[in-house]
Amino acid sequence: MGKIAFVFPGQGAQAVGMGKDVYEADAAARGIFESADKALGFPLSRIVFDGPEDELKLTVNTQPALLTTSIAYLQLFRARHGIQPDYAAGHSLGEYSALVAAGVLSFEDAIRTVRARGEFMEQAVPSGQGAMAAVLGAEREALRQLCSDVSGQGTVVELANLNCPGQIVVSGSKEGVQALAERGKEAGAKRVIPLEVSGPFHSSLMKPASERLGGVLESVEMKAAAVPVVANVTALPVQEPAEIKQLLIDQVHSSVLWEDSVAWLLGQGVDTFVEIGSGTVLAGLIKKIDRSAKVYSINSLEAIEKFQLETTE
Repeated sequence: MGKIAFVFPGQGAQAVGMGKDVYEADAAARGIFESADKALGFPLSRIVFDGPEDELKLTVNTQPALLTTSIAYLQLFRARHGIQPDYAAGHSLGEYSALVAAGVLSFEDAIRTVRARGEFMEQAVPSGQGAMAAVLGAEREALRQLCSDVSGQGTVVELANLNCPGQIVVSGSKEGVQALAERGKEAGAKRVIPLEVSGPFHSSLMKPASERLGGVLESVEMKAAAVPVVANVTALPVQEPAEIKQLLIDQVHSSVLWEDSVAWLLGQGVDTFVEIGSGTVLAGLIKKIDRSAKVYSINSLEAIEKFQLETTE
């Protein structure tokens, strides 16, 4: 049996009604949603379960909503199956879920921190001035070079999420992303798809948000990670609180090295990935990185009840 990694989704995986099944079925999972409402001082759970979608899609709500849903599923999954992972990782916002799972952050501290993170990210760049786009089919280095060429013309565009082979998200000023989209073929891009986001996340334009997040994290207590958490910024494992803090600050304006993180985990003998939270985004990316990886999506009460680890002798 190989090693197991728990992975947690980020923004874009949200859906109205997520987590409602475990909220209704399990007292401990319900307690997670109630803790979130209490820590934030407003009924987040109502927005998660009933929408409207436009309200859930606001970054300040999406981030705490996804964290809460992931931790509620995690709570019940652990109670039912008792599985301990060898590693944890999360995509962007999902890194906070991974840190809660690894015992670094208390859930209450995490929820308040990601709410603030969402606010800072929304406020860093005035609405309509930033953009993001998914670039399909381009090679990483060719796209990096094209970003550099376009940015050299005075408009910012950078690699934001290195998700899997052939899928990279770019981020920057509206003009920069547009210029890159027009020239995408030069880097081998087959398609460039604009994303519905409220800002240029994971680009240098987010540095004001990073600085403000640093101020919040100063007063947050962190413990050493019980299992190594693979950081988005480095695609390497971290366990020490001081290093984790710095990486969370840098993460807001740095590329998410998801493909590299999964490749590192595979290199450590991980053959089983359990995605915990809404949707199946990470499962899809992991399969594109390594088709032979075993991937489970724990995104419903039914998935928790049916879960059975494949064992290969």
